[in-house]
Amino acid sequence: MAALAAVHVQRFNIKPKIAFVSHSDFGSFDTESSRKMRRATALLRQNHPEIEADGEMQADTALSLLARQRVITDCRLDGEANVLIFPNLDAGSTALQLTRVIANALPVGPILMGPAKPAHVLTPSVTARGIVNMTAIAAAEAAEG
Repeated sequence: MAALAAVHVQRFNIKPKIAFVSHSDFGSFDTESSRKMRRATALLRQNHPEIEADGEMQADTALSLLARQRVITDCRLDGEANVLIFPNLDAGSTALQLTRVIANALPVGPILMGPAKPAHVLTPSVTARGIVNMTAIAAAEAAEG
């Protein structure tokens, strides 16, 4: 999923900077969830060493270079992460909803990554602007295929 997310971000001419988010910072806790994120980071590095990514790290560590420099000196991320990979659906959904409300943001998605042809789901609460955004994403994906 991280590799697919990197490809998707590049469609918008943005260099992906991926953080594998956890409650742990680079081994500060040894739980199943933190180990899962460390394994995911290792798999991405092994299969896609060209992608700028690191983890496992807490959300503030991912989004703040200053916070990250306090925790680790040799991080593979330069600046703030722009793609956050969460350990499970609960964590990702919670972060999305908190961000949407706090920032008064218009989320775009959900974006399905991986199907052979562009396909996306519109939620019942989608706005007209959300429909336009998702249509633009699907059109961009179709143009690539």
